[in-house]
Amino acid sequence: MRFIRLIFVALLALILVAVALANRQVVTLSLFPANLGQFLGGTWSVAVPLFLVIFVAFAFGMLAGLVWEWMREAKIRKVARQRDRKVVQLENEVGQLRENHAAPRDDVLAILDQPAAKRPASGRAQLPAAR
Repeated sequence: MRFIRLIFVALLALILVAVALANRQVVTLSLFPANLGQFLGGTWSVAVPLFLVIFVAFAFGMLAGLVWEWMREAKIRKVARQRDRKVVQLENEVGQLRENHAAPRDDVLAILDQPAAKRPASGRAQLPAAR
């Protein structure tokens, strides 16, 4: 799996380098259309290589998609947290029930299940006290 990931990253790097080399010409990016920037004062444009515009736009799109999905899945994460808390609560309850009801159902089986060290030394077995 690590080898496949390494090949994928190498191919992606080659593609990005090829796009950068194919789009080296300088383009002018303006913040406002036409001459609207003049009314606001100052120059609202910058000259950058085209590949930089492509990479920044791609990165911004990926980031916007990531944030969009994170917000969309907020309800799913909330439900999952609630269910996790419920599972922990139920597991604790089951553990308590097992501890409370772990006694054998039959008193004779309880005597037989006792280790030999705990049994009375006399030949007759003593019955456990009534519950």
